[in-house]
Amino acid sequence: MIYYPSVEEMIYENEIADLKSDFLDEAEDPPKSLYDFDLLYKYLKAENKKLYETGQDSLTDAFSYEQPAVDLSDYGIKDNCIGFISLPSIEMELPIYLGANEENMMKGAVHLTQTSYPIGGVNTNSVIAAHRGTTKVMFRNIHNIQIGDQVIITNFREVLNYRAAEIKIILPNDIQELLIREGRDMVTLISCNPLGENYQRYVVFCERDAG
Repeated sequence: MIYYPSVEEMIYENEIADLKSDFLDEAEDPPKSLYDFDLLYKYLKAENKKLYETGQDSLTDAFSYEQPAVDLSDYGIKDNCIGFISLPSIEMELPIYLGANEENMMKGAVHLTQTSYPIGGVNTNSVIAAHRGTTKVMFRNIHNIQIGDQVIITNFREVLNYRAAEIKIILPNDIQELLIREGRDMVTLISCNPLGENYQRYVVFCERDAG
């Protein structure tokens, strides 16, 4: 079957492309009076280390978090958009917002508070959630991602490449599945399951490409 995107989806995809273009322009040449990306990177790296050392003892279901733990506007980044996730195998790219509130989830993917920020590094696991959309596709086709498929994270500092390594269906309270794994650099994608329902979670675990 040939997929024909809706008019709303096409408008949405164009908005994302424009948003990413602006994001990359600002990251490449930020006004020094407004941006301090080095300071932000050091802060997020320290937060990731703290999450690992404390065992993420405050972690709950992905869709329980509405408020981000850091306000990126303090560092000159608009709308708490920390970067973009690209899923070439399902032809999807989404902005990543901090805070799983409904407003952010209507706009794109969200970073799960109490998991690692998506800046990479050993002993990290950044959990990124999105709706399996209707008029907006988002993670609707997450079930079509296969082991070995590429997952690309573009943040304010660099591009990080991951590969899908494991796929599971879990219950919302199976939080231990989302924890940092010793010695690994991971991104985990999560959405509701089955399609159109909300009583399970479809999870794709991704590991950083070597080198």
